[in-house]
Amino acid sequence: MLTLFTTAKPFVGHSGIIQRNALQSWKLLHPDVEIILFGDDDGVAEVCAEFGLHHEPHAERDPSGLKFIHTMFDRAEEIASYDVLCYVNCDIILTSDFYDAVQRVRVKYAAFLMVGRRWDTEITEPVDFSNLRWSDELRQLAHGSNN
Repeated sequence: MLTLFTTAKPFVGHSGIIQRNALQSWKLLHPDVEIILFGDDDGVAEVCAEFGLHHEPHAERDPSGLKFIHTMFDRAEEIASYDVLCYVNCDIILTSDFYDAVQRVRVKYAAFLMVGRRWDTEITEPVDFSNLRWSDELRQLAHGSNN
């Protein structure tokens, strides 16, 4: 179905909260979503084990420590279980409408490129994913933040 891949900052403080929120939202998209997380930053291995994600600890870096995105794209293409791959920043919460859009395009086109935009929204606490309205509430918060 769909392979999502990303790299993360260390899972500490606010970055840890928003990245965990994002990854949890991705896990809820569909049972056939694979998630690959690149890097060996603090907390990455532990989060991968906790969430059942595919961990690729090696990420090539330039001398300043910045990860080379093109090598992650190449490696994701090699190891992905599915033919539809999507790179997403690790702090982006995805809801079912994202998955539905990918499926609508996938049915219509054999090869495609989709591009989206983020809605910056101040989220400082873990999202309660047990709340069945979590995505509706976050969508309302995002709409209110971006007027």
